[in-house]
Amino acid sequence: MIRAFAIAALIFGGAAQAETMKMAVTTSFHNSGLSEVLLPAIKEETGLDVQLLVVGTGQALRLGQAGDVDAILVHSKAAEEAFVADGYGTHRREIMYNDFVFIGPEADGAVAADADSAADALQRIAAASAPFVSRGDDSGTHKKEISLWRAAELDVGSFGEWYKSVGSGMGASLNTAAGLGAYIMSDRASWLNFGNKDGMALVFSGDPVLFNQYAYLPVNPELHAHVNAEAAKALEAWLTSGAAATLINSYKIGGEQLFVFNAKD
Repeated sequence: MIRAFAIAALIFGGAAQAETMKMAVTTSFHNSGLSEVLLPAIKEETGLDVQLLVVGTGQALRLGQAGDVDAILVHSKAAEEAFVADGYGTHRREIMYNDFVFIGPEADGAVAADADSAADALQRIAAASAPFVSRGDDSGTHKKEISLWRAAELDVGSFGEWYKSVGSGMGASLNTAAGLGAYIMSDRASWLNFGNKDGMALVFSGDPVLFNQYAYLPVNPELHAHVNAEAAKALEAWLTSGAAATLINSYKIGGEQLFVFNAKD
């Protein structure tokens, strides 16, 4: 069952009825809190009533394939390019980026903080059989995590009970890791906005392979004539505007910037 979150019903000025559209977004984007900043501005400047479906990237892509949303905002480049190549999306437009980080217990029994690469950090965790929580939900974060284990020449299928696939969104997975004192890979924004940090710390970051790009993909109206292509186009124009850039770049938690705008004309 799809867990849908209608974030806001946005009414523009004195208009009798706002234009509505549905957009599937990742749980990491939602958990960052950025949507609560952007949606009011979208309300004021475009009149769009944007309803968000908060799911993992894999589910967001499936919603787009089925024509259940008008656009998606996700973070798994290979899957996004396949979505467009297969005709489900009209194009892929990069909007902003941050990075993935490894979170773990402050004691850092696997000594992941001393790693010189993401692969080294994962190899240390595996060598120590230290508890590790995987989202296991076909999200962009999960897809990236699996690719990093492969790059480290490790097979998750061979792991023991220390590797725990929970099938949950980013916030719930972070809570599970905190409860178990386990390691986990998170996007930086979700970690910074996470409230249950007691005993947990960011133990590794900075490897270029942890780059995390978010992109916007309108659903192809030639496949699904009912999608609101004009609203999706208007939202894209706003998301790539100077107003969006200012809000995205200025969004901080504890003085730390969560996203960097990088949309190109």
